[in-house]
This record gives sequence, C-alpha cells and structure tokens, in this order.
Amino acid sequence: MSDACRSDPHHAEPAPPADLRRLVACEYCDAVYQRAELDPGERALCLRCGGQLYRESSRAYARLLPLVITALILFLVSNAYPIVEMDLKGVRTQTTLWGAVQALYADHMTLVAILVFATTILFPLSEMVMMLYLLVPMAWRRMPPGFERIVRGIRQTRPWGMIEVFMIGVLVTLVKLSTMAQVLPGVALWSFAALVIVLAAMLSFDPRDLWQYLDEEPPR
Repeated sequence: MSDACRSDPHHAEPAPPADLRRLVACEYCDAVYQRAELDPGERALCLRCGGQLYRESSRAYARLLPLVITALILFLVSNAYPIVEMDLKGVRTQTTLWGAVQALYADHMTLVAILVFATTILFPLSEMVMMLYLLVPMAWRRMPPGFERIVRGIRQTRPWGMIEVFMIGVLVTLVKLSTMAQVLPGVALWSFAALVIVLAAMLSFDPRDLWQYLDEEPPR
C-alpha cells in the first residue's frame, strides 16, 4: 500500500472549475487535494495529519451491488423470523425484532422502543435502500436523480445503524437467560450474524467514491 498522498497541500495550485469534482478534502484537518490515480490496493493519506483520504476501490465497487442485495435479503429474513425461542418449564415463547420493539412500547418504554426501532430497522434499511437506488442505475452508467443528496443521506445515516451493537446485546442476554431457561437460537439470529458481516463489508466503501465510476465514461 502507498502511504503517501500524491499532492502537497502547501504547494498545490487552485484547481480550475472543470476539475472541482476531482478535489478531495481531508475529513480530519480539511486540507484539500487533487485526486490522483491509484494502483490496485493503494491508498492516499493526508500529508498534514496522516488521515486516509481515499483508497483505490474498484474491486470493492464491483461487489458492492451484490453485497447490498444480499444485505437486504438477510435484513428481511432477520425481521421475518424469530430471533430466539425460550423453553421455560414447558412453556415456549419466541420473538422477532419487531416484536421486541412492540414489547418495549407496551411496557411504556417509548423512548427505548423508538431508539431500538431507529438504530436496528429504520436507519440500516434506509442506507441499504439508498445504496440500491444509486447502484442499479449506475450499473448501466446512468446518473441517478438526486445523486448528491442521496450520497449525503447515506453518510449521515450510516453512523446511526447499530445492528452490531444490537447483536452484542442479544448475545449477552442469551447467556444470562440460559441459566433460567432453555434457549433455542432462531433463524433470525444466524441471519443477523451474517448481516453484520455483510454490512461491515459495505461500510468499507465510501459512497463519495461512486463519483469516480460515473466519471470514467460519460453517462448515457
């Protein structure tokens, strides 16, 4: 991997208006660089603070659409089937993620129910739908309407998706409940585990880099 940015922030000349789309700003110190072509596996770092500016991600882009479709399928399975089933003295109970949200609301824990719904259902689903909205037209080299707003929406929504935190909480709860009842993992639990892995692969791709693939050849 290359650890050096190919532009010097202290001596870089202002880019002409036609090259504004090739500018990239450091998220950590706001230094502005002209985007350079990278070889496979390379990354560009900020000369001022050392933060990563971007990386060559053509391979990641090639598998991004399949990852988003897989994540949507796993998300639907995770919400359609029970997460866990408990057997307590012959009485079996099971619940889904949506059922857990409803139970919290019924127990007058409205704020907690809203938080769980937003971080495990609303925001993750919103990000996947927005990614799908961008990637399907881009597969035919077309610019999706509202491209900039959708990319901003993805970047603003991404930090609020906390399915992995939910999974940790579920696992801790299952360990505690196993001392009182027989715990049977449901289909959704395994689906959630797979979803966390797929989402981690999606998060490695910066949606801002989608500009580069539209610029490689003129849109139809």
